[in-house]
Amino acid sequence: MLEILARRGEAGVSEVASEIEVHKSTAFRLLGALEGRGLVEQSADRGKYRLGFGLIPLAGAVSDRLDVTQQGRAICHRMAEEMGETINVAVLQEHWAVNVDQARGPSTVATHNWIGRLTPLHCTSSGKVLLAHLPAEHRAGLLAASGMTRLTSGTVTSAAALDVELARVREDGYALAVEEYETGLNAVAAPVLDRAGEVIAAVSVSGPSYRLTEERLATLIEPLKAGAAEISKKMGWFGE
Repeated sequence: MLEILARRGEAGVSEVASEIEVHKSTAFRLLGALEGRGLVEQSADRGKYRLGFGLIPLAGAVSDRLDVTQQGRAICHRMAEEMGETINVAVLQEHWAVNVDQARGPSTVATHNWIGRLTPLHCTSSGKVLLAHLPAEHRAGLLAASGMTRLTSGTVTSAAALDVELARVREDGYALAVEEYETGLNAVAAPVLDRAGEVIAAVSVSGPSYRLTEERLATLIEPLKAGAAEISKKMGWFGE
Protein backbone atom coordinates (compact mmCIF):
# COMPACT_ATOMS: atom_id res chain seq x y z
CA MET A 1 0.00 0.00 0.00
CA LEU A 2 2.79 2.41 0.84
CA GLU A 3 4.49 1.63 -2.45
CA ILE A 4 1.23 2.29 -4.33
CA LEU A 5 0.77 5.67 -2.66
CA ALA A 6 4.42 6.56 -3.23
CA ARG A 7 4.03 5.78 -6.93
CA ARG A 8 0.59 7.38 -7.46
CA GLY A 9 0.87 10.32 -5.10
CA GLU A 10 -2.61 9.55 -3.79
CA ALA A 11 -5.21 6.85 -4.32
CA GLY A 12 -8.70 5.91 -3.19
CA VAL A 13 -9.71 2.77 -1.32
CA SER A 14 -11.10 1.12 -4.46
CA GLU A 15 -7.88 1.79 -6.39
CA VAL A 16 -5.72 0.34 -3.64
CA ALA A 17 -7.99 -2.68 -3.19
CA SER A 18 -7.89 -3.41 -6.90
CA GLU A 19 -4.12 -3.17 -7.15
CA ILE A 20 -3.39 -5.46 -4.19
CA GLU A 21 -6.33 -7.73 -5.06
CA VAL A 22 -8.26 -7.62 -1.80
CA HIS A 23 -11.84 -6.72 -0.93
CA LYS A 24 -12.54 -3.00 -0.54
CA SER A 25 -13.43 -3.47 3.14
CA THR A 26 -10.04 -5.11 3.75
CA ALA A 27 -8.20 -2.26 2.03
CA PHE A 28 -10.23 0.26 4.06
CA ARG A 29 -9.30 -1.49 7.31
CA LEU A 30 -5.60 -1.66 6.43
CA LEU A 31 -5.50 1.97 5.35
CA GLY A 32 -7.20 2.88 8.61
CA ALA A 33 -4.47 1.09 10.56
CA LEU A 34 -1.77 2.94 8.62
CA GLU A 35 -3.62 6.21 9.14
CA GLY A 36 -3.76 5.54 12.87
CA ARG A 37 0.04 5.35 12.88
CA GLY A 38 0.41 8.51 10.84
CA LEU A 39 1.93 6.57 7.95
CA VAL A 40 -0.85 7.66 5.58
CA GLU A 41 -3.32 10.51 5.71
CA GLN A 42 -6.63 11.17 4.04
CA SER A 43 -7.28 14.15 1.82
CA ALA A 44 -10.39 15.76 3.30
CA ASP A 45 -11.75 17.14 0.04
CA ARG A 46 -11.24 14.10 -2.19
CA GLY A 47 -11.34 11.19 0.25
CA LYS A 48 -8.12 9.78 -1.15
CA TYR A 49 -5.08 8.64 0.78
CA ARG A 50 -1.49 9.83 0.52
CA LEU A 51 1.71 9.14 2.45
CA GLY A 52 1.84 10.69 5.92
CA PHE A 53 4.53 12.44 7.88
CA GLY A 54 4.80 9.44 10.22
CA LEU A 55 7.09 7.90 7.62
CA ILE A 56 9.77 10.53 8.21
CA PRO A 57 11.23 9.07 11.45
CA LEU A 58 11.12 5.59 9.91
CA ALA A 59 13.02 6.83 6.87
CA GLY A 60 15.46 8.53 9.21
CA ALA A 61 16.12 5.26 11.03
CA VAL A 62 16.95 3.49 7.76
CA SER A 63 19.10 6.42 6.67
CA ASP A 64 21.08 6.20 9.91
CA ARG A 65 21.83 2.52 9.28
CA LEU A 66 23.03 3.20 5.75
CA ASP A 67 24.89 6.40 6.63
CA VAL A 68 27.02 4.62 9.23
CA THR A 69 29.17 3.14 6.47
CA GLN A 70 29.86 6.52 4.92
CA GLN A 71 30.43 8.28 8.23
CA GLY A 72 32.64 5.51 9.56
CA ARG A 73 34.69 4.59 6.48
CA ALA A 74 37.66 6.88 7.00
CA ILE A 75 37.80 6.00 10.70
CA CYS A 76 37.67 2.26 9.95
CA HIS A 77 40.48 2.53 7.39
CA ARG A 78 42.58 4.46 9.88
CA MET A 79 41.99 1.82 12.58
CA ALA A 80 42.81 -0.99 10.14
CA GLU A 81 46.07 0.72 9.28
CA GLU A 82 46.96 1.35 12.93
CA MET A 83 45.92 -2.09 14.21
CA GLY A 84 47.07 -4.05 11.18
CA GLU A 85 43.90 -6.16 11.17
CA THR A 86 40.47 -6.28 9.49
CA ILE A 87 37.85 -3.79 10.66
CA ASN A 88 34.18 -4.55 9.95
CA VAL A 89 30.94 -2.65 10.45
CA ALA A 90 27.86 -4.83 11.03
CA VAL A 91 24.16 -4.14 11.50
CA LEU A 92 21.24 -6.30 12.58
CA GLN A 93 19.28 -8.11 9.88
CA GLU A 94 16.58 -10.44 11.18
CA HIS A 95 18.42 -12.98 13.38
CA TRP A 96 21.82 -12.29 11.79
CA ALA A 97 24.55 -9.70 11.87
CA VAL A 98 25.32 -8.53 8.33
CA ASN A 99 28.63 -6.89 7.53
CA VAL A 100 28.08 -3.71 5.53
CA ASP A 101 31.61 -2.33 5.33
CA GLN A 102 35.17 -3.53 5.74
CA ALA A 103 38.68 -2.08 5.94
CA ARG A 104 41.77 -4.26 5.75
CA GLY A 105 45.05 -3.62 7.50
CA PRO A 106 48.45 -4.04 5.82
CA SER A 107 48.84 -7.61 7.07
CA THR A 108 45.38 -8.88 6.06
CA VAL A 109 45.63 -9.20 2.29
CA ALA A 110 44.59 -12.86 2.26
CA THR A 111 41.73 -12.66 4.76
CA HIS A 112 38.00 -13.12 4.17
CA ASN A 113 35.86 -10.58 2.40
CA TRP A 114 33.10 -10.17 4.99
CA ILE A 115 30.97 -7.56 3.19
CA GLY A 116 27.40 -8.80 2.78
CA ARG A 117 28.10 -11.91 4.80
CA LEU A 118 25.47 -12.94 7.35
CA THR A 119 27.01 -14.13 10.61
CA PRO A 120 25.37 -15.58 13.74
CA LEU A 121 24.56 -13.27 16.62
CA HIS A 122 25.40 -15.59 19.51
CA CYS A 123 29.02 -16.40 18.64
CA THR A 124 30.44 -13.29 16.96
CA SER A 125 31.68 -10.15 18.64
CA SER A 126 29.50 -7.89 16.50
CA GLY A 127 26.48 -10.12 17.02
CA LYS A 128 26.90 -10.00 20.78
CA VAL A 129 27.10 -6.20 20.75
CA LEU A 130 23.92 -5.96 18.67
CA LEU A 131 22.13 -8.52 20.86
CA ALA A 132 23.21 -7.01 24.16
CA HIS A 133 21.36 -3.75 23.62
CA LEU A 134 18.03 -5.22 22.53
CA PRO A 135 15.03 -5.67 24.85
CA ALA A 136 15.13 -9.10 26.51
CA GLU A 137 12.02 -10.38 24.70
CA HIS A 138 13.33 -9.34 21.29
CA ARG A 139 16.71 -10.88 22.07
CA ALA A 140 15.13 -14.18 23.11
CA GLY A 141 13.11 -14.30 19.91
CA LEU A 142 16.19 -13.79 17.74
CA LEU A 143 18.13 -16.47 19.60
CA ALA A 144 15.21 -18.89 19.24
CA ALA A 145 15.14 -18.21 15.50
CA SER A 146 18.88 -18.69 15.12
CA GLY A 147 19.02 -21.92 17.12
CA MET A 148 22.34 -20.99 18.82
CA THR A 149 24.19 -23.62 16.77
CA ARG A 150 27.53 -24.88 18.07
CA LEU A 151 30.16 -24.01 15.46
CA THR A 152 33.33 -24.62 17.44
CA SER A 153 34.25 -26.05 20.82
CA GLY A 154 34.18 -22.48 22.16
CA THR A 155 30.65 -21.59 20.99
CA VAL A 156 28.27 -20.69 23.82
CA THR A 157 24.98 -22.52 23.24
CA SER A 158 23.28 -21.82 26.57
CA ALA A 159 20.93 -18.83 26.55
CA ALA A 160 21.47 -18.35 30.29
CA ALA A 161 25.26 -18.28 29.92
CA LEU A 162 24.98 -15.89 26.99
CA ASP A 163 22.72 -13.57 29.01
CA VAL A 164 25.44 -13.31 31.65
CA GLU A 165 27.98 -12.44 28.99
CA LEU A 166 25.69 -9.89 27.34
CA ALA A 167 25.20 -8.13 30.68
CA ARG A 168 28.98 -7.74 30.83
CA VAL A 169 28.98 -6.45 27.24
CA ARG A 170 26.50 -3.73 28.20
CA GLU A 171 28.55 -2.79 31.24
CA ASP A 172 32.01 -2.84 29.65
CA GLY A 173 31.10 -1.53 26.20
CA TYR A 174 32.66 -4.28 24.12
CA ALA A 175 32.26 -7.97 23.22
CA LEU A 176 34.85 -10.67 22.59
CA ALA A 177 34.66 -13.76 20.40
CA VAL A 178 37.63 -16.07 20.91
CA GLU A 179 37.44 -18.93 18.40
CA GLU A 180 33.66 -19.12 18.85
CA TYR A 181 32.57 -18.64 15.23
CA GLU A 182 35.58 -20.14 13.48
CA THR A 183 38.50 -22.04 14.94
CA GLY A 184 41.55 -19.81 14.63
CA LEU A 185 39.56 -16.54 14.41
CA ASN A 186 39.40 -13.97 17.20
CA ALA A 187 37.57 -10.64 17.35
CA VAL A 188 36.42 -7.80 19.57
CA ALA A 189 33.56 -5.38 18.80
CA ALA A 190 32.15 -2.13 20.20
CA PRO A 191 28.78 -0.40 19.67
CA VAL A 192 28.04 2.53 17.38
CA LEU A 193 25.24 4.83 18.56
CA ASP A 194 22.88 7.09 16.67
CA ARG A 195 21.78 10.58 17.69
CA ALA A 196 19.20 9.11 20.08
CA GLY A 197 21.77 6.94 21.84
CA GLU A 198 20.48 3.71 20.28
CA VAL A 199 22.93 1.04 19.09
CA ILE A 200 22.66 0.93 15.30
CA ALA A 201 25.84 -0.95 14.41
CA ALA A 202 28.87 -2.73 15.75
CA VAL A 203 32.44 -2.08 14.67
CA SER A 204 34.88 -4.95 15.12
CA VAL A 205 38.52 -5.86 14.68
CA SER A 206 39.23 -9.48 13.78
CA GLY A 207 42.15 -11.62 12.76
CA PRO A 208 43.80 -15.04 13.05
CA SER A 209 44.31 -16.24 16.60
CA TYR A 210 48.02 -16.83 16.08
CA ARG A 211 48.45 -13.10 15.45
CA LEU A 212 45.44 -11.62 17.24
CA THR A 213 45.99 -13.42 20.53
CA GLU A 214 43.82 -12.83 23.58
CA GLU A 215 46.63 -10.70 25.03
CA ARG A 216 46.77 -8.56 21.89
CA LEU A 217 42.97 -8.34 21.74
CA ALA A 218 43.06 -6.80 25.21
CA THR A 219 45.34 -4.02 23.97
CA LEU A 220 42.96 -3.17 21.10
CA ILE A 221 39.79 -2.79 23.17
CA GLU A 222 40.24 0.85 24.13
CA PRO A 223 41.38 2.03 20.66
CA LEU A 224 38.41 0.20 19.13
CA LYS A 225 35.97 1.74 21.62
CA ALA A 226 37.46 5.15 20.87
CA GLY A 227 36.95 4.57 17.14
CA ALA A 228 33.36 3.45 17.69
CA ALA A 229 32.73 6.56 19.80
CA GLU A 230 34.18 8.71 17.01
CA ILE A 231 31.79 7.16 14.48
CA SER A 232 28.92 7.64 16.95
CA LYS A 233 29.71 11.35 17.14
CA LYS A 234 29.54 11.55 13.37
CA MET A 235 26.11 9.91 13.62
CA GLY A 236 25.00 12.68 16.00
CA TRP A 237 25.59 11.11 19.43
CA PHE A 238 27.25 13.46 21.93
CA GLY A 239 26.37 11.71 25.19
CA GLU A 240 28.62 10.08 27.71
